[in-house]
Amino acid sequence: MEAGLLLQYLIVAVAVLASAWVVLKKQFPGTVRKARGALALSLLRSGRPGWRQSLGRRIAPPASGGAGACGGCDSCGPTPPKAH
Repeated sequence: MEAGLLLQYLIVAVAVLASAWVVLKKQFPGTVRKARGALALSLLRSGRPGWRQSLGRRIAPPASGGAGACGGCDSCGPTPPKAH
């Protein structure tokens, strides 16, 4: 296989993975949050090397206070009426 064709395949693969990630985050935010949390917890176990724990802290989803029943994105609830 030529180097140019291999490079082309790698670029297409990266583009497909990036677009799949965007679709997952938009359509299934709760599932993505749970997967990120599970991966981060496995990397943050005691006894792991420092670089793995650092990677786990970067992967971990941000803390959400008062998460609703749907997963905590806070974008689906009713909006309060505007005060005039």
